[in-house]
Amino acid sequence: MELIEKALEFETRKKRFPTTSDRIMAAREAKDLILSINEVYKKSKDVKLMDLMKRLTLIKQRIERRLKGKPLTS
Repeated sequence: MELIEKALEFETRKKRFPTTSDRIMAAREAKDLILSINEVYKKSKDVKLMDLMKRLTLIKQRIERRLKGKPLTS
């Protein structure tokens, strides 16, 4: 499955994104992968796909947390 290979490659890729645009692109790519895998999961109910989606979701959440930055205190 080409989709799973892309997801595994994304997961093993370096997690350092130096610019904001790199972070945005990585978050969007992760979201697209998760949604695509979810469509396959709905039909097959394979536990491995669910585990892969969970790992990708964690990566996406870390990227998005970095995008939002630390809140300013007043």
